Amino acid sequence: MKYKRVLLKISGEALKGDRESGLDYEAAGNLALEISKLYNTGIEIGVVLGGGNIFRGGSAKKSFERTPADQIGMLATLMNGIALQQAIKQVGIDARLITALECPKVAESYNWEKSMRHLSMGRILIFVGGTGHPYFTTDTCAALRASEIHADVLLKCTTHVDGIYSKDPRKFTDAQKYEKVSYRKMLDEKLGILDLTAVTLCMENKIPIRICNLYAGTFIEALEGKFGSIVMEEG
Repeated sequence: MKYKRVLLKISGEALKGDRESGLDYEAAGNLALEISKLYNTGIEIGVVLGGGNIFRGGSAKKSFERTPADQIGMLATLMNGIALQQAIKQVGIDARLITALECPKVAESYNWEKSMRHLSMGRILIFVGGTGHPYFTTDTCAALRASEIHADVLLKCTTHVDGIYSKDPRKFTDAQKYEKVSYRKMLDEKLGILDLTAVTLCMENKIPIRICNLYAGTFIEALEGKFGSIVMEEG
């Protein structure tokens, strides 16, 4: 494996299992098991979780102001993080919950030096609370944390599509799949699988982005390029 440190961006919907919404303990356990397989290869791991299985800020924009809607979404990621942390600990791996929102009785507040020390000691980091600010997606949070911990790659795991397409393949049968895309093409064509702020951050810090379907294979196979798509520098 050419990567030594990975940031996993995992959709919150991965934790709902067969439910319409909410948390499914079996799904959390299965996700923890897959993460453990990657961990056991010697790779250092950070995780950023979405919160869409509990609350989507976009769906509430007609009822709520953007700031409180985003705050609810950030709290949803904290709930998901607690569940995943417990599931990872149950497979025998130490995982630390790191939050951008102040919640000292539940999780450690984000601190760069402490986070780097946790990684060096072999602990999995679960970053929750987004960036701590509204108007930023968890994709942007993932790109930010990947940059801060000097990740070799950001692996974005979705539950709907299996890579990058010219347009939404769920709506358009003529959508073209890209195996490899440059950062500039992602930005210029506004390919919607990833938040553009996240793409810009990764481009500036030269972090490749692999995008895959969570259920298409293992994290190891995705990082080896056996499925999904990659965003990287041209050339």
